[in-house]
Amino acid sequence: MRIFIAGGTGVIGRPLVPLLVGRGHDVLVGTRGADRVPALREAGADGVVMDVFDAESVTAAVAAAAPDVIVHQLTSLAGGDLAANARIRTEGTRNLVDAAKRAGVRRMIAQSISWAYAPGDGPADEATLLDTAAPAPRSVSVGGVAALESAVAEIDEHVILRYGTFYGPGTWYAPGGMVAGALAKGLVPANDAVSSFVHVEDAAAAVVSALGWPNGPVNVVDDEPAPAHAWVPVLAAALGAPAPERTAGGNAWERGATNARARFLGWQPAYPSWREGF
Repeated sequence: MRIFIAGGTGVIGRPLVPLLVGRGHDVLVGTRGADRVPALREAGADGVVMDVFDAESVTAAVAAAAPDVIVHQLTSLAGGDLAANARIRTEGTRNLVDAAKRAGVRRMIAQSISWAYAPGDGPADEATLLDTAAPAPRSVSVGGVAALESAVAEIDEHVILRYGTFYGPGTWYAPGGMVAGALAKGLVPANDAVSSFVHVEDAAAAVVSALGWPNGPVNVVDDEPAPAHAWVPVLAAALGAPAPERTAGGNAWERGATNARARFLGWQPAYPSWREGF
């Protein structure tokens, strides 16, 4: 299968490319920098330079790739800028979907998130509505997610991977990452807010599985949604940081998500819980 990955040099792309190549797929990666192409070739893929905010650039890259499937992993997360990430989900996705249509690509797999659901009791499933009534600043992120998912649904065959919070190499939770730094400074609350996590290797494996999944959203999270007062001390111990004292509080939308559908479809995480993964 010929697969084009938009955003294939990020934290998911790095483990994903060798997985796909190892299964015999012909992999092309859209990247912002020509300097990244040699490393992609060493991994068995090829690189296509494009600017996701330039519609003509994206159209040309997708047309040249002529893929069977587009994997959309475009994000802007390094600096924690919500507006920049929402823009890439809105404008970048629009350009990618339009390019896919022009090239006759019938299948797309796209990265979304599992914490954009509306408030409620217990972990959210895929039938739960997105939190489109959320006030700012949350509305920025949810709006970007809603725009992404709506655009991707225009493709005949589409799977939307609603990932949990990424951890593992290159993420905010790795040594030297943004959360790790905040934890060392005592700025991560150990409160009642519930999160669902997923290791980046399991996130990449879900893309491979999703090549054969039916249309629609799928939560890609581990088995154990957990309040911060449970996972923060475990992460602190793994990083050698001081564990903060337990506090109360948390938002109603911080409820975690269930992976029942992903498991039904055959996905089995190598790290069923953040407890082993951390």
